Amino acid sequence: MERKAVRRRVLPGIAMITALAAGVTGLAGCTDGNGIGITSDQKGGGSTAAPAQPGKYRSLPQPCKAADTKRLKAMLPASDSLTTQQREQLYAGTAEPSFDGDRHVGCRWNAQAPEGTLLLSVTFERVVSYDRAAASDDDKAHTVFVRRLTDAHLPFPGITSSPSPSTAPGASATPAQPSGSPSAPPAPASAPASASPSAPASPSTAPELGSRVLEGLGSEAYLDDKLSPAGASAAQSRTVRIVFRTSNVLVTIEYSVQPSGPAAIPSSAETQDKTRQLAQALAERFSE
Repeated sequence: MERKAVRRRVLPGIAMITALAAGVTGLAGCTDGNGIGITSDQKGGGSTAAPAQPGKYRSLPQPCKAADTKRLKAMLPASDSLTTQQREQLYAGTAEPSFDGDRHVGCRWNAQAPEGTLLLSVTFERVVSYDRAAASDDDKAHTVFVRRLTDAHLPFPGITSSPSPSTAPGASATPAQPSGSPSAPPAPASAPASASPSAPASPSTAPELGSRVLEGLGSEAYLDDKLSPAGASAAQSRTVRIVFRTSNVLVTIEYSVQPSGPAAIPSSAETQDKTRQLAQALAERFSE
């Protein structure tokens, strides 16, 4: 009877020693070579990259006040029949509805003149990346710009070859003809024939500059020029749209000229020049 009691007392002690040994073994598996416990999580396999900084612009300017009145008057000449109050309303513009003034705002102007109808719109869009660990606000804005460039059926910058000095930017270039000489073959029928000094010059239409990628305007930009099809009675209207990006903001300017007479065709050079001047002024305002 005494031997059994001793055995019962010894067994719990052995169990305690075994548990302590197992605990020591477990701790040894969580130590480094110096015996110091490692508390860092080893599942990631490396440090996590810091998220990109927010875009440069946190808000947007008021679009109806973005363009100065002098430039608006050049693009939208008011009729002489308008009163002073009507002129002020014309150049004040009409703000587009917006659910978030810090993300998307716009303004429109409409001028009616005997020569035709003039329409202008300016839109500001601030792009935000919701996952800045994957892409910054600027990267996201660049992606949106490229998508719109593709929708306009324009090549990405760097793919098109630069036009020759004798060819207007964006115009469809034709194969260069060899330099002429007295014995050279005559020019094609589409080219104007050389006339004698006394012969009157034949009338010619203004060249079409066409759509193209622009340089020197914001971070990246393109111009889209569209002329409506000719009709029997309807006049051909021209719409020039310029889209440029500056950091994480996209700016869109659309200028339409609709002549009242079917014979008049809006000038490509003049319409584009006025639109580009406004775009350059807005880009400079963002860089201030």
